[in-house]
Amino acid sequence: MFKPSVHSAISVARGRMWIGLYNSYDPVRFHEAHRRALARAGPIAVAYDANLCTFGFPYGLKDVSTPLEIVEWVAGTTSIGESGAYLVDLAKEGRFHVFDFPKKGFPPQLGTIVVTTNHPLQKKAITAEGVADLLRGGDSVCLVFGLGHRGIEDLDVYARAAHHLDITAKRLSLETATALGAVPAAINAFLLSR
Repeated sequence: MFKPSVHSAISVARGRMWIGLYNSYDPVRFHEAHRRALARAGPIAVAYDANLCTFGFPYGLKDVSTPLEIVEWVAGTTSIGESGAYLVDLAKEGRFHVFDFPKKGFPPQLGTIVVTTNHPLQKKAITAEGVADLLRGGDSVCLVFGLGHRGIEDLDVYARAAHHLDITAKRLSLETATALGAVPAAINAFLLSR
């Protein structure tokens, strides 16, 4: 389905960008918000050559367990992202992964963890250009987005993240879907600028 253009070959960085969706809604019940976040993140991951992963999503309650089963179920329930086709493509390419809550730390294959937040700690603050520099230098980077109006409430996640990114640089809170589009787009703009 997805055919890379000449431009997408230019935007590929040496490190891999990951989009990580952190479940801040409900650890027990799968909600419409989980499904919508997945459906919206799929096309963004494809557009910016990123992998996609989830943390703490309660998939077991929907009788799906593998990444491909999960995205096929979501694809059958949405019109977003070419009716979920981008998600299915990601899973078939091995670019969609499912993880539990990172109680003992994030999986090392995700690389450098960058929490997206409007309350960055100054000593961990990074810009979109800084993230692009990490990718350009060969580091993989996982951008962690908390779902919902509360964002990531687990302070251990903030502590475990190497960096905090406020994409607005003004401490403005963005709705999850807006941030999901803005953050990778800003990073990609810096990747393309050199």
